[in-house]
Amino acid sequence: MTRDELIAGTRQLVNEGDRLRADPSLGSLQVWLQRSDDLLSTAWGSMDRYHLAWLMVGKPKAIVRGRAMTADEEAAYVREVAEQKTAALRMSLDAVERQAMPFVGETGGVGAGSDQAADQGSNRASGRVPDRAPDRTGLPTDPALAERLAEARRKADAHVDHDAPRAPRPEKMQR
Repeated sequence: MTRDELIAGTRQLVNEGDRLRADPSLGSLQVWLQRSDDLLSTAWGSMDRYHLAWLMVGKPKAIVRGRAMTADEEAAYVREVAEQKTAALRMSLDAVERQAMPFVGETGGVGAGSDQAADQGSNRASGRVPDRAPDRTGLPTDPALAERLAEARRKADAHVDHDAPRAPRPEKMQR
């Protein structure tokens, strides 16, 4: 997948997410979620439960359990999930488009092996510069930094055993 294909595909999914919020449909939501999951996993790798929980995608605030949803509840659910997933897609689009971050499925562009230097030159010309740590040369050095670091390490060493058991556990609690 090229950077341009990822940008175009993500923009299309963002637009579809906006349409889903305007005209909710559970069937359309399910297809859209699968398509967006496929695109995101190709670009960034598969997302496990931790990532999805962190993004809060598919975790509506008012979960209906034990009965079918009413039409209003279903529409609210579709809108909420579409809003959450669209936000995740917008973050992905920002990362690949504005920040020019390399991605897993990239077959050309900033993250691709030997052509990287040439691609970075074309990215600078187009205004897309990879998101890198700032250059620290020329910054004034802090003479007290070494001492503050040593003091922080001494304090951390005093708490090395913080997770060790503090008291014996009663026999009845060790079942």
